Parts: sequence; structure tokens; C-alpha cells
Amino acid sequence: MPHGRSLEPVCDLLRFGLAAWKRFLASGSRLQAQAPVLNRTAGSMEGLFDQGKRRVRLWRLYLQEVAMAKVAFLGLGVMGYPMAGHLARKGHQVTVYNRSPGKAEQWMGEYAGSSAPTPREAVAGAELVMCCVGNDDDLRSVILGEQGAFAGMEPGAILVDHTTASADVARELAAVAAERGLGFLDAPVSGGQAGAVNGVLTVMVGGEAETYAIAEPVIQSYARMMRLMGPAGSGQLSKMVNQICIAGLVQGLAEALNFAQCAGLDGHAVVDVISKGAAQSWQMENRYKTMLAGEFDFGFAVDWMRKDLSILLDESRRNGAQLPVTALVDQFYADVQAMGGGRWDTSSLLARLQRNR
Repeated sequence: MPHGRSLEPVCDLLRFGLAAWKRFLASGSRLQAQAPVLNRTAGSMEGLFDQGKRRVRLWRLYLQEVAMAKVAFLGLGVMGYPMAGHLARKGHQVTVYNRSPGKAEQWMGEYAGSSAPTPREAVAGAELVMCCVGNDDDLRSVILGEQGAFAGMEPGAILVDHTTASADVARELAAVAAERGLGFLDAPVSGGQAGAVNGVLTVMVGGEAETYAIAEPVIQSYARMMRLMGPAGSGQLSKMVNQICIAGLVQGLAEALNFAQCAGLDGHAVVDVISKGAAQSWQMENRYKTMLAGEFDFGFAVDWMRKDLSILLDESRRNGAQLPVTALVDQFYADVQAMGGGRWDTSSLLARLQRNR
């Protein structure tokens, strides 16, 4: 043993902590009220002995693994359905709500959990409430009002909104939550349907640091990368940056593939070469094959992309940012909608270029 010290005191503390944790689980006490105390206890334990630190870190990981929360998930669309499923598979107690009850019934047939007919009933007793719906109006409809989530959440509970919405509605809901003694995080995601299904989403979060720290271990059930970006609204603003990047990248890729085809080149061979250099991007790696095949009936719909672009273009008019390329691509997506491609993947910009060939 280093310095001749025994690890028995650490082991005793670990045994005591395990017994305390079991009592906590049995008591049904609120997770977010107790978890900081347990984490501080683990932090104190880390300072006892050098050799004991490794065991204490493992203990903290164990606490995070067994600390299952009571969670509600509102909205079972192409993103919310698998995200709620990951929570259930991690062992969290999940109650779902969806405007179309059939989708909730389908989800319950696939995962362990329950459903409720209204958001207010779904969130009863929940420590964390996740939400992923369509837009600002949808968000207000499931959160505010007599049957909304806020009406049924207990003080201290946290609502995590994964909807891609405006920064204004995020700030609005954060203020209402604070008045009610609730936590609120705007946490839009990136990674598309595949990222949700595979549990590897990127999450951009706005809100209070303490609230984020409590919700983070649960959000990690379906996230590969997540970060607190700043106060309320910062998650939505970060998602806008993400969509600005995607709009330009997809248009550039569409033009490049169209050029290659017009020049009589083998598009697959060209991408195989240039993807190993500076032109490489996620869009190129994951979309070029389907683009060359003319397959667009999947992925992130043009209708939803235009909704996102409308939000960020409105924001740019307020903050003075110039977005000439993004505004142009938005009009190109309007052309795709006019072609009947509102539900096509965003990579369908190539179809617009090829329509007159």
C-alpha cells in the first residue's frame, strides 16, 4: 500500500454509500435533490487516498449507472420515438405522450413504459420531462395551458426541450419555468433520424449550469456529444449555426455531383478521391451514394429544413448577421417543395439541379 495506508476506510465508506443509495431508491425521494449530495460525497471520498481514488471513481460511475429516473417524453416523431426508447432501455421509468395515441401504443409494444392521454398526466411525478415536437406553436401547446406539462410538473422537476425552435420561445418557457420553480433547458439535437436510432446525437444546450448537471447523465442515454452553450436560448442559437453550415454544404455537394455528371465523370470515383482531402464532410460521406442514385425518400425532410431556415433567418434580421448563401439555399428548397419534394431529404437539392437536364 502507498505510504503504508490501508484502503479499508475507503471500502467502509463505499459500503455505507451503497446502503444509503439503496435506502434512497426505496424512499422514492427526488433524484435531482439527492444526486448532488451523493456526488459531493464521492468527491470527498476521492481525496482520501491516492490508491483509493480509482475505486471511488468506479463507485461514482456505478451511481450514475444505477440512478434511474422517472422520465416523461412528449412527442414520438421520427426523433422522439427512438430517443424515448433509449431511455427505456437504459432502465429509466418512462411515460410517453403523443398527439396520435396509436403511436404511443406502438411505442409501448416495443419498449417498457407507459403512456398518458395528456402532457399534464404524462409528467405526473416525473423528475425529468423530455420534449421533441415540431415548432414553437407545438411546443407551447404541449407545455403551457391547463393540460400542458408545466401544469403537472412538481417543483424542482426539469423540462428538457429537444425541439428545434426559436431562441425566443426558449427564453419565454425558461422564464415561465422559473416562476413555477421548475428547471428548463433548450436542447436541440443534430444527427438526424439515424443519430436518434443509434443513440449518437449531438445536443446543444441552453440553460443554468446546475440544471444541466442534473439532466446530463439522463440525456447521455441517446447522445454522443453534448455541451452547455450558455443561458436560455443558447442551445437554439447553436442549432441555427449548425443549420447554416448544413445548408451551404449540401448545396455545394449537390453542385459538385451535378458538375461531375455533366462532365462525364464517375461520381463515385470522384468522391472516393476528394473525400480523402479537404472537401470531405459528413454530408459527402453519408449522402453522396443516395444522391447519385436519385434516392431522396428518407432522412431530414425539406419541409422541416425550411422551418429551421425560417427561424434562423428571422434571428439574423434581429442580430444583424448577413446570410446571403443561406437565404439563397432556402429559396432553392422552396423550388424542391414546388417539385413535390417537401418530404424528401435535404440532399434533394441535386434533384433541383437535374430537373432540366
